[in-house]
Amino acid sequence: MEQVKTVELKNVVEALGAGKLPESSDTVHVYDQSFEQVDGSSVVMVKTGTEKFLVVAGDGALFDSLQGDEVENGKVCPLTHENGRVLNEFFVYTKPQAFGTEIATMGLGDRLGVASPGHIETVKGRKVKPILAQQSVRELTLLNRTMTDILDAATFAVFQEGYKDGFGADADHIKLERDIEYALGLGFSFLTLDCSEQIRNDIEGATAEAIEKEFADLPVDRKEYFQSHYLNKSFDVQGVTVAFDEASLHKNVLVYGEAIDFMEHVYNEYIQKADKAIDFEISIDETETVTAPEAHFFVAEELRRRGVTVQSLAPRFCGEFQKGIDYIGDLAQFEKELHEHAEIAKYFGYKLSIHSGSDKFSVFPIIGKYTEGLLHIKTAGTNWLEAVRVIAQVNPDLYRSMHVYAEDHFEETLKYYHVTPDLTSYAPLDDTSDQDLPLYMDNDASRQLFHVTYGILLTAKDQAGEDLFRTEFFDTLMNNEDTYRNGLVKHIGRHLDLLGL
Repeated sequence: MEQVKTVELKNVVEALGAGKLPESSDTVHVYDQSFEQVDGSSVVMVKTGTEKFLVVAGDGALFDSLQGDEVENGKVCPLTHENGRVLNEFFVYTKPQAFGTEIATMGLGDRLGVASPGHIETVKGRKVKPILAQQSVRELTLLNRTMTDILDAATFAVFQEGYKDGFGADADHIKLERDIEYALGLGFSFLTLDCSEQIRNDIEGATAEAIEKEFADLPVDRKEYFQSHYLNKSFDVQGVTVAFDEASLHKNVLVYGEAIDFMEHVYNEYIQKADKAIDFEISIDETETVTAPEAHFFVAEELRRRGVTVQSLAPRFCGEFQKGIDYIGDLAQFEKELHEHAEIAKYFGYKLSIHSGSDKFSVFPIIGKYTEGLLHIKTAGTNWLEAVRVIAQVNPDLYRSMHVYAEDHFEETLKYYHVTPDLTSYAPLDDTSDQDLPLYMDNDASRQLFHVTYGILLTAKDQAGEDLFRTEFFDTLMNNEDTYRNGLVKHIGRHLDLLGL
């Protein structure tokens, strides 16, 4: 407790150890790096048992603003949304910020709300900024979490770690305007606009005659707008030649035209009118069709023509970026296309974004090479898998119960995720010793099994309505914080090493 300098704060912490805090353990762990003093108040984060609190002593506005139970010489304050907002007010480093296009960023997708301390340690000293809060609406729904929950978790993690180098918060894969408005109002600094609802997947399989007829039926001024700029023209994009004949132009207009209109509308209505800088990302990857270089150029050129500035864009790459495992596909073809996409991104001045980037170790060196270390990469779920690894190491009975439940409910997840694991490819659970349970997190099939069943496992209830796994799962993690932190530093650190960051 060397950094806890004030007598008053020491006395409060000592009072906690003496049992002043409800459900306290005999010991109180103090996160020394969180210690702050401002205008006569001192505050620090502590943990007793498996629960964390803010302890504040002294007087002044910070002391008065934090809500909690008064104890001798101070207050003990729970990690509530209201207290998170107080930290935001007094300590600007606890608020998310935008980073623009001059440094790499990494979306870390903390599904659990407890991984960010490990993520923060991982990125320290690296050429990358962390986007600590990042959850899609799908993930929030499956976990019964809210956008407020993920912002608060990031705020408290940053305060706990005393991390002052900046972090972002991504309203990830947003499709609806009401969600955009809500997220920006909460303070998110990054918006990933998912245009999958506006992108035409049916055009790829349509006949040339059908495409020609549908294009011919467009309003005359719309046809003339596109034809005058693209038809029978070629563009030199940093050595990559992009050309449009009648067939390719008509196809791209039909596939992406409505989506581009939506991007323009969102930019003008929300990004431009925001009261602070927002990193605006376009996602055109949630489709069945691989994004050809000409399609990428077409979307980006239209955004440029319409005055829409984006910080990153995510195309749909060749091969498969399935959840939780390495890249599936032809590496030579991926390298060729990644190079072209990277050059297009550089030409327009934004970062290439890699979605479902967790664990794609075979392609990370390629990505790092052609983006020259200036990219955005989204990871999600891999920190959950490292948490499951911790459970397998220190609580084998819980792991076994979760594994069986995940297998029994796997089919339910396929309406949300595209994964193709062979669940017969790993050793039967009954034949596996407790010592070998962590090895399941090195097997592709069992990784994917757990990757997609997270929502089912963490919300499962027994007949009495009690949590089947959640409480014991989080208690185990909180009792093994250092093990989890070290696992994340090693695993996410491997991502960054191979990316050259």
